[in-house]
Amino acid sequence: MDVILRKALRKPTAADTIYLVKAGSDLKQTNLTDEEIDFVKKEHRLKRNVIEVNRYKNRLIIVYGELLGTKSKRLENCRKYADEAQKLLNRAKVERVVVFPISAQKEESFAFIEGLLLGNYQFIKYFKDAGKKENSLGQVDVYAADIVDKEIEDLAIVVEAVYHARDLVNEPLSFLTATQFSEEMKNLAAESKAKIEVFNKKKIESLKMGGLLAVNKGSIDPPTFTVLEWKPRKTVNSKPYVFVGKGVVYDTGGLSLKPSNFMEIMKCDMAGGAAVAAALYAIAKAKLPVHVIGLIPATDNRPDGNAYVPGDVITMYDGSTVEVLNTDAEGRMILADALSYAKQYDPELVINIATLTGAAARAIGPQGMVGLNTKAEAEFELLQKSGDIVNERIVEFPMWDDYKEQLKSEIADQKNIGGVDAGAITAAKFLEHFTDYPFIHLDIAGPAFLSKKDSYRSVGGTGVGVRLLFDFIKSKVDD
Repeated sequence: MDVILRKALRKPTAADTIYLVKAGSDLKQTNLTDEEIDFVKKEHRLKRNVIEVNRYKNRLIIVYGELLGTKSKRLENCRKYADEAQKLLNRAKVERVVVFPISAQKEESFAFIEGLLLGNYQFIKYFKDAGKKENSLGQVDVYAADIVDKEIEDLAIVVEAVYHARDLVNEPLSFLTATQFSEEMKNLAAESKAKIEVFNKKKIESLKMGGLLAVNKGSIDPPTFTVLEWKPRKTVNSKPYVFVGKGVVYDTGGLSLKPSNFMEIMKCDMAGGAAVAAALYAIAKAKLPVHVIGLIPATDNRPDGNAYVPGDVITMYDGSTVEVLNTDAEGRMILADALSYAKQYDPELVINIATLTGAAARAIGPQGMVGLNTKAEAEFELLQKSGDIVNERIVEFPMWDDYKEQLKSEIADQKNIGGVDAGAITAAKFLEHFTDYPFIHLDIAGPAFLSKKDSYRSVGGTGVGVRLLFDFIKSKVDD
């Protein structure tokens, strides 16, 4: 993260400052003049919640927080107001700003700062003039007596983790092969002190991970299988939480080739793997006392001469067989091996996160993710609660056994796709076959990659899932 976030030691006087208020009476606690207060109140009566006072030598931005509404809605409004404030800062080319909560609650202040930092993200690596930044902000100071340094550090860690996930998703295949993906994860592990092991193709072959090997057959680049682990000396859980992330670094659809207009953004098909890697980075760097493991199978999916084909029968890691009817249903093939592999850990819970189906994206769009669970109702509710708090919302779909009928095969244990209906659900039912533990599946096909900026969610990779998983694990400590 390029922005420095730190606690301010002195009340701002002449600095560019953002005041967080709730009512007109709060303005008396700022250093606004009576004339400026009258101006701000007039603007607020016009339903403006983000108001700029230009003193030419410095700028003051007054942000009115919500008095009513649910907690999740108030926090999300804070993030969105922060993005509005950042546009004003960019226009003035402000490089350093002080955030001064006058009457905002601590959680609202954090949400505002989070929105300010997340909206400041840019992916400019491949511009000729990569040093030229559209966003000017380089430092945010926080003046608030009730906020301690550790809280600011943790917020910076989470935002930095989202940046890492966005960077990974935005990288093209010309750089981010499966092998390079594992190298990037090694860098994150080294910085966060997490343990990492990367299985090469020979190791994957020895383990007989048939799903991952089948998808990789059409590629000239080898697959990888990365195991990340954070296990501090004292943990609040006796059995680990396991995150499994889809790592298809590029998806052409294989021999079931996608149309070109559906293929152009398929570098994002490893967004689940990026979310898992970045979440583990944040959890480890924040030193949360929770045992967490991340599993990321990775490959690209291409239609080379030796590619797997519709009609093939693949023997998976757990020994079960899959009749391939569509090579574009490749994500579930590599995830199935990872989910089977997770059994050895006797996990408390496994959360699978993947850009898995267009059906999920069509069902709810980029506003949320589809979630399903088996034997994990209580944990699913807690995960939904975290999703509401960080605004990475989860819409629950049913996991009824009726949907298994669509996956029955005449020649194998199951098919890799169902019928034309309920595609997001049948994909989850396919994955459920490879589990015997409490299991949650998250389909992030909708929110993982955006064609245009949506407030503090950047164009391209959004890093969805990182803040969700971090908040979920942190709640285990707070409880």
